[in-house]
Amino acid sequence: MIRDQDALKSLLDTVSRFVRERLVHAERTVDETDEIPADLVAAMKTLGLFGLTIPEEYGGLGLTMEEEVLTMFEMGQTSPAFRSLFGTTVGIGSQGILMDGTPEQKARYLPRLATGELIASFALTEPEAGSDAASLRTSATLCGDSYVLNGTKRFITNAPLAGIFTVMARTDPGSKGAGGVSAFVVEAETPGLQLGKRDRKMGQRGAWTCDVIFEGCRVPVTSIIGGRPGLGFRTAMKVLEKGRIHIAAVCVGAAERMLGDALRHAAQRRQFGQAIGEFQLVQAMLADSKAELYAARCMTLDAARRRDRGENVSTEASCAKLFASEMCGRVADRAVQIFGGAGYMAEHGIERFYRDVRLFRIFEGTSQIQQLVIARNMMKDAT
Repeated sequence: MIRDQDALKSLLDTVSRFVRERLVHAERTVDETDEIPADLVAAMKTLGLFGLTIPEEYGGLGLTMEEEVLTMFEMGQTSPAFRSLFGTTVGIGSQGILMDGTPEQKARYLPRLATGELIASFALTEPEAGSDAASLRTSATLCGDSYVLNGTKRFITNAPLAGIFTVMARTDPGSKGAGGVSAFVVEAETPGLQLGKRDRKMGQRGAWTCDVIFEGCRVPVTSIIGGRPGLGFRTAMKVLEKGRIHIAAVCVGAAERMLGDALRHAAQRRQFGQAIGEFQLVQAMLADSKAELYAARCMTLDAARRRDRGENVSTEASCAKLFASEMCGRVADRAVQIFGGAGYMAEHGIERFYRDVRLFRIFEGTSQIQQLVIARNMMKDAT
């Protein structure tokens, strides 16, 4: 759903110009230093990127899912690390509070999240609970008017920068499944919350991750999202469902960038007396990439529009995330092949995208988890 075409066009033009004029030029520096320059972070805050999906009443832009997807198509055409900085707040970090938070939780946190004063992280994954999220072991024990959290979360995006965490913890030790899990808002300065060392990753350098460790971390009972225990897994799945459409859109944007770079190279690079783009086998790689990219774009927009209409999009979100992330990986591989030896060299940047986009098939639900979600929903609908 697009509420105001003119306002949206202005936003998309602004984001596209910011990507072209500021972010693309900083990609190599961010990859080499593993840090996003402070002036670019400040510019993101000024543009309102941290508040894209937060309602206007809390100081955000209140984008619909379709508007968010169109924005991510533009933002995806640069290093994913830039998107990760604010997109983790936009896509999943703030969504638990926005979807299921109490009025007090929304009033306390959403205005500061919208300005970028606070950065939010989503703490679900654990050393022994990745794809099997319902088996998480982090515990939250009720002690008077507080809960005491103990456990470790792993690979938590933006954790070194976060001001608050949405933390999934087991409040009912007698329930080993999803029903015993609750969602908490935990402020970063809370005693008993510690951060591990920053992870060294294959790609997406500049997007920081680390362990988040809870040792006797005491939080008030009012920090439970929604005010009731036992609803955390439901909250997490709703957040991830929306986040999967968001990530699919980022994959489309990244693939458009890589295909555009590969096409320009194919038109300019000459071998055997002609541009390599004149050779049919190169054309086949370009054509396959274009067709898959078009399909992923249509799938992602369709899922977004369905969600805006209030439909259950569990299947569609997983379909979009599965296809778009796998497509993005294939486009990256073909782009390196079209560049040839130059594609393997750091100066051209395509090898960086090749490393960066590999993560899209893993986080916020692996491709295999998406397949399970899709098939199980199909079986449920058939019975």
